[in-house]
Amino acid sequence: MGFHTYSSPYDWSRIAGFKATAKAVPGGMIDLSVGSPVDPVPESVREALAGASDAANAHGYPVTVGTAELKAAIDSWFRTMRGLDLKAINAAVVPTVGSKEAVALMASLLHLGEGDVVVQPKVSYPTYEIGTQLAGATVLKVDDVTDVESWGHVPRVKAIWVNSPCNPTGEVISADWLADIVAAARRIGAVVLSDECYALMDWRGSRGGAPVSESNEPAAASGAFSLSATPCALNPHVCEGSADGILVLYSLSKQSNMAGYRTALIAGDYRLVSEMAEYRKQIGEIIPGPVQAAMAAGLRDAASVHAQWARYRGRLAALVDALNAYGYQASMPSGALYVWVRAKSGDCWTDMAELAKIGIIPSPGEFYNDATHLRFSATATDEAIRAACQRLAERPASEVR
Repeated sequence: MGFHTYSSPYDWSRIAGFKATAKAVPGGMIDLSVGSPVDPVPESVREALAGASDAANAHGYPVTVGTAELKAAIDSWFRTMRGLDLKAINAAVVPTVGSKEAVALMASLLHLGEGDVVVQPKVSYPTYEIGTQLAGATVLKVDDVTDVESWGHVPRVKAIWVNSPCNPTGEVISADWLADIVAAARRIGAVVLSDECYALMDWRGSRGGAPVSESNEPAAASGAFSLSATPCALNPHVCEGSADGILVLYSLSKQSNMAGYRTALIAGDYRLVSEMAEYRKQIGEIIPGPVQAAMAAGLRDAASVHAQWARYRGRLAALVDALNAYGYQASMPSGALYVWVRAKSGDCWTDMAELAKIGIIPSPGEFYNDATHLRFSATATDEAIRAACQRLAERPASEVR
């Protein structure tokens, strides 16, 4: 599992000049670029962290596969929020130190290397490509992973990355399309890697109220509402009752504002997950004991997740309206936390320069392999979003000099 070299346009230092311009604007810079949460960590999580600060799993070495409490919380979360029973499909789980390291290490932990091919969406999170390069394998970018003909006959395809809801586009893949991907991957002996980190941030059909869950059952942890969930690759309809050849990634960074806690997980194929857990134990990729208690609390606290859902939905709706007022053709994403729009100039960097003049910094689409677009993040405070919307409404691009 040696690391090979990698290359990527995903370098935040490339927007430093735009930030300098934005900071000089009266009122300062409004940063809508990095998708880093800004809202409070739920009280239940903080209490659990403090309570476990001197527990056996804190002063002793933590358990790689998670405490009994954490494993029970994960099982319950999948039943309640995703409508599936992990044991019924022979799925195992291992916690990860955030989802980014799980993505970056995935190809290496699958023993992929020279000559092996990993498929990914052309427009996507950059770490998919970086992780494949680190393993020494070959990246195959396709316009649409649901078009199985674009990769199903390519020699030595060993894994297929799926991201739904997608970062940056917000697109959601239906259960039927996911089932087609799983079936095609199984025919060629490849593994489906389903990044579902934004699964509960689903805006389809919400119409301003509380959405309904994938299983149409209430969220037992709160009893007062149900949460929407985009289709899961481990749903029995998708996987035909077996987790074989499927790995799902999930994170608490967005649903519970726990990015700094580094709490995430891999769930799926029992053999693959068990083997990964052994490697993770040997290299020390283990969530600290007190953080495992905090993660369990976050998974159980559906009420705080729904409150965060409502915050993000309001911010996205406001951004969409303001971007349209500014002259972009924006629409509410199906899921995730970003508004993905085509650059008015046709070039993301030209638009970045114009937006910096009114103090607003989005992400350049080139970071996600499409230099014709921009990504605006809703991971900013309500005050920052309101200020950005006001600037966009007051200063149409034709007036920016």
